[in-house]
Amino acid sequence: MNAEGRGAKSLPLILARELAANLATPMFLIDARGMLVYYNDAAAVLLGKDFGELGEIPAEQFGAALHMTTTTGDRIRISESPAGVAHFERRPAHATVIATAYDGSRRTYEATAYPLFANEGEMHGVLNVFWTEPTPENRA
Repeated sequence: MNAEGRGAKSLPLILARELAANLATPMFLIDARGMLVYYNDAAAVLLGKDFGELGEIPAEQFGAALHMTTTTGDRIRISESPAGVAHFERRPAHATVIATAYDGSRRTYEATAYPLFANEGEMHGVLNVFWTEPTPENRA
């Protein structure tokens, strides 16, 4: 299948997934179509659900499920989240975000997202790296 349908993934996404799978830093990947295509085990601990349970879903659905807010309690629209800025504006972004995990817990995260470009500026997706202060529940 082509990049617009389900099937073959781009080389930059394959390499980013391999990187994420081998690091203890929580990361998730969104493809150029706006689909959440992967998050690693470290992210699963913070999100409260393994990627295998969730599977590929639209990034907007994923973001909406997290009920993201700023540290002052203002709702963060998907397009204003670091991953949304990286996807829609095609530039890196960083923010402190409070989100609800799938297990119902609320956590404060630092999140940095950046678009994945290949030759000639073709965007293949977004890599989002996030972290929180270590607690006994999320230490690797």
